[in-house]
Amino acid sequence: MLELRNITKIYNPGAVTEQRLFENFNFTVDEGQFVCIVGSNGSGKTSLLNIICGSIPVEQGDVLIGGKSIAKLKDYQRYAQMGRVYQNPAAGTCPGLTMLENLSLADNKGKPFDLRRGVNRRRRDEYCQMLRELGLGLEDKLDVKMGALSGGQRQAVALLMATMTPLRFLILDEHTAALDPRTAETIMALTDQIVREKKLTALMVTHNLRYAAQYGDRIVMMDQGRIVLDKAGAQKAATSIDDILGMFNRICISCGS
Repeated sequence: MLELRNITKIYNPGAVTEQRLFENFNFTVDEGQFVCIVGSNGSGKTSLLNIICGSIPVEQGDVLIGGKSIAKLKDYQRYAQMGRVYQNPAAGTCPGLTMLENLSLADNKGKPFDLRRGVNRRRRDEYCQMLRELGLGLEDKLDVKMGALSGGQRQAVALLMATMTPLRFLILDEHTAALDPRTAETIMALTDQIVREKKLTALMVTHNLRYAAQYGDRIVMMDQGRIVLDKAGAQKAATSIDDILGMFNRICISCGS
């Protein structure tokens, strides 16, 4: 179980632009849940993910996994059990390296550095099979540099890289937002497949309300650092996109957006 306990987060403290986003904020995610997080800009969605991953500090509170605090761990230490896919397809891969080199780096995640070669060519056939299962024709492009691939192809590889090693949590930060509609559909289907097959706990921030309604088993809507909608299981399944859109519009109107 993942738990955020009594989190307080203040941006620009003491300045004219001070923003108190979270105050004594609590949030719990059960093992194996696929949570879709929606909300307007500035609602705290990405900040929530950054706090979980240790990318930004907090003024108060604790982050716990399985009842044990990880608050003092650096972000790279937390990533030993987390994978993250970003909005920008370039953020999760190295564009100047080949796909084989990128996959080898991801394959070595959490392993000690030494003087061995970074690329494990004995795993080439296994990498080809992993890529073949994506259904994007990438299995023949292992020696192509990542920067030469399309955004959708890079995002598919980034998703694969994030989940190659054993992990418990998958963090998805608007990972389809920069893609065209057809490619976004492909990436979402791959995401759902990977989460189910690997039995991951997943948190997905998205602006696509249809994805929030269609995927996952829990939906959370945020507004100004607060949770204003939280439905899971049967309640989530009974929530339509019109229900989500109606509440979203009411929030936007009330804040003048």
